[in-house]
Amino acid sequence: MQLTDLTARQLLDGYRSGGFSPVDATRAVLERAARIQPEVNAFVRLTEEDALAQAAQSAQRWRRGEPRGLLDGVPVTVKDILLLRGHPTLRGSRTVSADGSRDEDAPSVARLREHGAVFVGKTTTPEFGWKGVTDSPLSGITRNPYDTSRTAGGSSGGSAAAVALGAGPLSLGTDGGGSVRIPAAFCGIFGLKPTYGRVPLYPASAFGTLSHVGPMTRDAADAALLLDVIGIPDARDWSASAPAPGSFSAGLGGGVRGLRVAFSPTLGGQVAVRPAVAAAVRRAVAELAGLGAFVEETDPDFSDPVDAFHALWFAGAARVTQRLSPAQRELLDPGLREISAQGARLSALEYLAAVDVRMDLGRRMGLFHERYDLLVTPTLPVTAFEAGAEVPPRSGSRRWTGWTPFTYPFNLTQQPAATVPVGVDGDGLPVGLQLVAARHRDDLVLRAAHALYEAGVAPVPRDHAVAV
Repeated sequence: MQLTDLTARQLLDGYRSGGFSPVDATRAVLERAARIQPEVNAFVRLTEEDALAQAAQSAQRWRRGEPRGLLDGVPVTVKDILLLRGHPTLRGSRTVSADGSRDEDAPSVARLREHGAVFVGKTTTPEFGWKGVTDSPLSGITRNPYDTSRTAGGSSGGSAAAVALGAGPLSLGTDGGGSVRIPAAFCGIFGLKPTYGRVPLYPASAFGTLSHVGPMTRDAADAALLLDVIGIPDARDWSASAPAPGSFSAGLGGGVRGLRVAFSPTLGGQVAVRPAVAAAVRRAVAELAGLGAFVEETDPDFSDPVDAFHALWFAGAARVTQRLSPAQRELLDPGLREISAQGARLSALEYLAAVDVRMDLGRRMGLFHERYDLLVTPTLPVTAFEAGAEVPPRSGSRRWTGWTPFTYPFNLTQQPAATVPVGVDGDGLPVGLQLVAARHRDDLVLRAAHALYEAGVAPVPRDHAVAV
């Protein structure tokens, strides 16, 4: 295998044995990133000079036998929503000045820096991360590694495409309604939305407590390692959780034997799932049962909370664009401009009514997880569709939430949820399975996902349409 095919853990093993160095790995990743960029548009910018300097410093530490932390020398990418010291954070918008402050890291980025990670670039996002596909007036369309006429998904689409194509084994994404899980599923990689607060976020998102920071990786074991690094409290986030009781990496080996798994293929008939997606997910669920889980086909007790989600999401869009001048508003993605206007018309009572729906949904899922350790669903009812469109052609959906009914409910409830690749459809496009657990049980999600990888059900990305 090439260096760009290796997981973070495999890279660390190579550094430890002296088989190759962080400079070797970083050069390979930068070359891969430059090669794929014209085809998929995964990056807003590459930070070659900084990355090579960081890699050289890491190589010196490894030669001395003194690695700085858990990820010393591992190439990482960062979604251009999160602050990266020394570089602008433009959030996919022509309304954001490139001359803004560059002197601070986001909490998750700061933890990576403390552990010696090498930052190779900032990845693309739709404007302010507002939708489930990745295209923006600033950086254009991000395309799918398996078919460049299709979308990579969003809003962390650049991160998903980069990881899938070997342009760094680890990436930081954000997820306010599925924005880690959607592109991870479309691009055939692993993506985790941790319990809200597990990974601190600063500056606070305009979308409030819907927005999570999460790992996007080649497999579940790398995600556990990354979560061990970034899941540390930060004083800048007043809503951050206390430290985890133990290492997520150390807990991976527990398997699924004896776990109570609820399989909901359509959320009680609320979702029309394409047959190829349904079949791949059902096969993977059968594997969970074969690994010793107690699987029952049943549905959680809730109806589609899309109206409440829209109230909260559109209000966030109004907030993020609140201070823009009329001339700046003309520069916005038209869809964002539209939902911002809708959000600005909401009353405080309508907003609080949506909060009531959210709290009731959380109560229902809390009770559900007294009976079941995990909920399993498809991650999405479809595979990747036409690039540049917010919704699949002829779907009848008005907004991106029309085709993501499995993802946004668990942003409302703040539960940990992950997507695992479990096959492809007839066009060779990846299918994802979603694992959901009770709040603060990220360990169970990671354990079950790791079991699927260990069993060979979840393939690490290797084959794709883009020539690399």
